Amino acid sequence: MKTLILPASDPATVSQAAEIIRAGGLVAIPTETVYGLGANAMDEEAVAKIFLAKGRPQDNPLIIHISCAEELTRYCHDIPEAAWLLAERFWPGPLTMVLPVKPCVPKRTTAGLSTVAVRCPKTQVTRELIRAAGVPIAAPSANLSGKPSTTTAAHVLHDYGTGGRIDAIIDGGPCEVGVESTIVDLTGEKPRLLRPGGITPEELRDLLGELEIDRAVLAQISDDTVVRAPGMKYKHYAPSAEVYIVSGSSEAAAAYVRRRFTEGDAVLCFEEELPLFAGCNPTAYGKYGDMKTLSAGLFAALRELDRPEIKTIYARCPEGGGIACAVGNRLKKAAAFRVVDPEADQ
Repeated sequence: MKTLILPASDPATVSQAAEIIRAGGLVAIPTETVYGLGANAMDEEAVAKIFLAKGRPQDNPLIIHISCAEELTRYCHDIPEAAWLLAERFWPGPLTMVLPVKPCVPKRTTAGLSTVAVRCPKTQVTRELIRAAGVPIAAPSANLSGKPSTTTAAHVLHDYGTGGRIDAIIDGGPCEVGVESTIVDLTGEKPRLLRPGGITPEELRDLLGELEIDRAVLAQISDDTVVRAPGMKYKHYAPSAEVYIVSGSSEAAAAYVRRRFTEGDAVLCFEEELPLFAGCNPTAYGKYGDMKTLSAGLFAALRELDRPEIKTIYARCPEGGGIACAVGNRLKKAAAFRVVDPEADQ
C-alpha cells in the first residue's frame, strides 16, 4: 500500500479521507498550528495505530478535534461557562480545552484519564473532514515522537515515507501558526495553562480574569508524572543534536558561542543576529521583531538542523509573554530546559 497525497484543493479529498478515517485508517491532516496524525477518536484500534506509527508513549493523551463548539456536549459533561466563552472567542482556532469526558470516548484516546482535550481547528478542509467522517478525529502532531513537529506535508512525508505507514496526507500547505495549540484545563477551581500556543496567556486572562500556569510550562517534569494533556512531559520537539538555550544579550551570546564553537556545532538564532554568528553555522528561524515569524519558522528550522553531522545546537530563545511564551516553551522542551547564561561564563 502506498501513502496517498491528497491536495486540500481537490474536491474529492474530503470524501476520500473521510472514508479512510471511517475504515480505521490514519490520515495526516493540516491545521493552522501543525499537521496532525488523525484517526477516528472513537475507534480504539484506530487510535492504537497512532501510538504505533509515532512511537508515542501510551500515557500521553490525545487531543480530539471537532468541527464546531456544539459538538462539545457529545463528548464532554459538566461543561463550565468558561468553555463556552472561550469557544465563542477563539474557535475555530489554536485553543484546546481539557474538560470532563463522557464514557463514550475510549480510554485509549484519553490515556485512561477522566478528562479529554478538545479543540476545533481553524483549517476549513479539516473541519469538513470531521463533518464528513461523522466522528471526532484524534490527532497528535504528525511527527515521530519526540522529533520536531511537522508544519508542511513534506515534513510528514519525510517522517513516514510513501510506503503506507500511514494511509494518506492531506496537503494544505504550510501551517499559519507553526506551534501546537494552547491548552487550558477547565476542570479545576481556576483555569490552568498546560501548554502555551497561538492563543496567548494575556488573551486568556483578558477573557477569564485569572489563569494559573502549570509547572510543566516552565520546567521539565518527571516521566512518572500523570499529565492531563499532550506535550507536558518527555523531551519534545527535538532534533538528534543536543540543544542548549543561550540566554542574555545578542553580543554576549555570540561571544559565548565563539569561545566554544567546534566542527559539528550549529546556531539557531534570530534573523537580526545572523551577522553576529557569521562563521558559526547559523540558521535563522524568524525575526525577533516579528514573533509570528519565529512561531511559524521554528520547527522547519529545527528540522533543517536535524542532520547527522550536527552534534550541538546553540539556540537563541525569545523571552516574555505573548507568542514568545509559546516559542520559548517549545525551544526549552527541545533543549530539555538546559539554559546557559553567558554572563556567568566570563
